[in-house]
Amino acid sequence: MDSQFWNERYISGETGWDMGEVSPPLKAYIDQITDRDLRILIPGGGNSYEAAYLAGQAFSDVTVLDIAPILVSRLKEKFARTRVKVLEEDFFNHQGSYDLVLEQTFFCAIDPSRRPDYVKHMYELIKPGGHLAGVLFNRPFPKAGPPFGGTEEEYRKLFTPYFDIKTLQGCYNSHPARQGYELFINFMPKLKTLCEDFY
Repeated sequence: MDSQFWNERYISGETGWDMGEVSPPLKAYIDQITDRDLRILIPGGGNSYEAAYLAGQAFSDVTVLDIAPILVSRLKEKFARTRVKVLEEDFFNHQGSYDLVLEQTFFCAIDPSRRPDYVKHMYELIKPGGHLAGVLFNRPFPKAGPPFGGTEEEYRKLFTPYFDIKTLQGCYNSHPARQGYELFINFMPKLKTLCEDFY
């Protein structure tokens, strides 16, 4: 599941995860944000409907990461006249400091063996007082992934060492194709001193 794997998926149009619109739970969350100057990261951005929505709502500092070259090229053209930054970069190598990271079909696309690395790196990227918000699948998948599923219990165990769980509950406003299968998350990084034992 390297850049070539994802590049070929976009070239062939094998993007069954793509809803063609902003994720309704993320849209509802974005609509509650008043500070348009937050530094926002969208890793594994895909076709980046959320980034387009943020740009349309005058958010001034949005960064999209993806590792598929063909997709990144398309996104750079799409966002050329906006303030959205598009980077062809592996999330696990990315350095930065963000007020908010939006999770939408990235976590489920990485191998589950890398989930502890995901949590730790998210913790490193998000500023104190910042948020990791978005949706996670609340179901297993019958075929080998991606996507890779999970459960609320697994996520609590995985994230709790590094994050305070503000919200982790079933979505009431999922896209029809995902009704009953999504959990909305809103996690805040714990104080660094509380996490020293996990480094």
